[in-house]
Amino acid sequence: MSSVQTIDQRKQAAFEHARAGRFPEAAAALQSVLKDAPRDVGALLLLGDVQHTAGRQQDASRAYTAALQALQLAGGQVPDAFRGGVQRAQARLGEYASGYEAFIEQELPKAARSSRFDQSVDILLGKSRIYLQQPTKYYFPELPQIQFYDPADFDWVPALEAKTPEIQRELRGVLADHSAFRPYLERVDSQPNVKSHALVGNDDWSAFYLWKDGERVEENCARCPVTAAAFENIPLDRLAGQAPSVLFSLLKPGAHIPPHHGLINTRLICHLPLLVPGPAWLRVGAKVHHWQEGKVCIFDDSVEHEAKNDADQTRVVLLFDIWRPELSAQERQEVAKFLGAIASYSGEKVVSGN
Repeated sequence: MSSVQTIDQRKQAAFEHARAGRFPEAAAALQSVLKDAPRDVGALLLLGDVQHTAGRQQDASRAYTAALQALQLAGGQVPDAFRGGVQRAQARLGEYASGYEAFIEQELPKAARSSRFDQSVDILLGKSRIYLQQPTKYYFPELPQIQFYDPADFDWVPALEAKTPEIQRELRGVLADHSAFRPYLERVDSQPNVKSHALVGNDDWSAFYLWKDGERVEENCARCPVTAAAFENIPLDRLAGQAPSVLFSLLKPGAHIPPHHGLINTRLICHLPLLVPGPAWLRVGAKVHHWQEGKVCIFDDSVEHEAKNDADQTRVVLLFDIWRPELSAQERQEVAKFLGAIASYSGEKVVSGN
């Protein structure tokens, strides 16, 4: 007798046990099948059904989950013979998850949870995933994984926010000159661009620079003297010929900056929202922030992030980059010298582009 026939016979016996209400015997027969054929989708689905009917929700959940995983490992296609069972498994897993979430809510109400603990619960429930720093060019180890920083922890924030009305006035003067802004992602025809997307060379996302790649743009600073002077006491990440960049960042109505990671993780990106005419948001990792005029937000752009202007008018923020506060003075000097040496050797700026 072949092993396939033996497996089929055991599956048939399990089915007959289940039909007769002998659930422990049915489960034992199916466990015997799965010992020899651990990815047998039919056996896993039937085991889930047996355990569900017997009121063993946790065991049913494990069997249904294993069945769906086995299908994915086999290519993801659902054979017609399993379609009903798969749909039943998915529906029941959804019910289990809802019940589990309701239990946790009863024991630990969401409204009473701390922010970080609430994130951990969402990850456990599968409502969120783990987002980590993944800079595309330079990674500095052992830095905390923080998506949004608390502006209250930065002593320069109140003074900058207080200048919002004056900076807004200077911005309005720049906006009156339609030629002042240029695409944030400029097209460089002499360089290959295999990751090109719709915003390259597109003024839906555009910029007016006060500093660009570490160089002060004197003409633009002269047009916005209050804005330029506001950075005298802010710890911009100064990298010769590369950083900082300080700019009015403009996002037209409906424009969407797709998910991406920044270049390095030794800096933080800061926004001072100046024009927020309606719903507009920034997602960093699992958190979504809605801009408010005059309220600074600070985030780690080496974590996956995206943004969208859902309003019917233009959104503008004052965007700039600062050193991560966790870096010591020595580490900042080392990073600046190192990235400068790389740029000198390769002829390419490490902190350039997005």
